[in-house]
Amino acid sequence: MPRPSTPLLTRPLADALHAARAQGHTHWHASFDLGRSQETVMLTEDGWDWRGKRLPYPQPLKDRTLYFWDGETFAPIARYTGQLIKLVPTEWDVPTFEIDGIKMLPTSKQSPLDDARRKVALIQPRGKTVLDTCGGLGYFAACCLESGVAAIASFEKNEDVLWLRTLNPWSPDPEASGGRLRLTHADIVQVLPTLPDAAFDAILHDPPRFGIAGELYSQAFYQQLFRVLRPGGQLFHYTGSPNKLTSGRDVPGEVIRRLTRAGFRAERALDGVLAIRR
Repeated sequence: MPRPSTPLLTRPLADALHAARAQGHTHWHASFDLGRSQETVMLTEDGWDWRGKRLPYPQPLKDRTLYFWDGETFAPIARYTGQLIKLVPTEWDVPTFEIDGIKMLPTSKQSPLDDARRKVALIQPRGKTVLDTCGGLGYFAACCLESGVAAIASFEKNEDVLWLRTLNPWSPDPEASGGRLRLTHADIVQVLPTLPDAAFDAILHDPPRFGIAGELYSQAFYQQLFRVLRPGGQLFHYTGSPNKLTSGRDVPGEVIRRLTRAGFRAERALDGVLAIRR
């Protein structure tokens, strides 16, 4: 997946860019890829040069929104095709994303990439073949790659989320993975029954919340996860604790019971469930 040639702006970054021009600076040093690197741009009264491109100064930008240059203007990294899907900046540089205003990754205590790193460590991916059921922005895959995974098969059914990945410098690039990351645009519910028995050493399952995607918490789905995982293989299943305070519902407990019926040995771990195929 080639990286686009565009600077990424937030409201604070755009405000600082305008301030640098107002102060008469001719050159300004900053990060235009969400903290991945620093670079110097040339400023003039009517525009600024970024990597050989002449760009206008951005219009006033909104908070909690990332912007990219679409060839005509600085546009929000968001799409609406029945759902509003949006890349959202965080204080950690590494962005999260939202679907209809629902935050899809934890960001309150650490960056979503560091959060993914803790969870991925539970399955010890080095040298393993891993199934990543709901790829999202690819942070599980990125952590597996940096941990020395042998191969990871990642599935994401939402085309707009895949588009977000092309603009997110923290999402892993399959083309730069040496063939270790295979990213497929497909619904794991449909694909899973077609995968071979015991094809994976470990599984990472990070579904949307139960109310959005109940099929990813079903007994039938867990039976398929059991089938494609080798004996002794590990599964980390993110659950969070949705509705626990208001309804008393224990989603992790429900997941543990279903996984146990499917043949796993399961226990709570971090904000989810760690299971081992018997």
